[in-house]
Amino acid sequence: MSAPATSPSVWRRIVTWLDVRFRSPAAIYGLIVFTAFVTIAEDHAESIEDMLATSVASLVVFFIAHVFAHTLTEHSEHGFRGATRNALRHGAGMLYASVPSIIVLVVSDLTGATLADAVDNCLLTAFIVLAILGYHAFQSRRAPVLGRILGALATAMLGIFIVILEYGFH
Repeated sequence: MSAPATSPSVWRRIVTWLDVRFRSPAAIYGLIVFTAFVTIAEDHAESIEDMLATSVASLVVFFIAHVFAHTLTEHSEHGFRGATRNALRHGAGMLYASVPSIIVLVVSDLTGATLADAVDNCLLTAFIVLAILGYHAFQSRRAPVLGRILGALATAMLGIFIVILEYGFH
């Protein structure tokens, strides 16, 4: 007889939930795009709320475009409903990934931070999230601890470099 299956711990379920939502190409893309939107919106915003509204609205438009493209390419295989359901599930990471930055921007606003400080906090948050994702990727490949740390830093720096490039082109 086989051993009875044990249910995963609460911590394992939380980690799995976060992993599914934050460790996807759509989530990483969403995080970078949202951070770029924040830096671009800073130039035109008069307040953190204004910058946040512009950035969130821009991300939602990109999410809708992503869902549309995904639905269109899968429509022939899965039908409209199935393709849309898959597209929403696939693209949801774009929205999830912006949540830590949105929280940081809201907290920055509530604590009276300046617009520039709020953007710096948002960039730092994106850097940290990207570093965690990079660390996890190198850990999954069984890299030594130093390799994981260097991989995390390189991942985060590359993501922020992409944000800076996007800002430069706008």
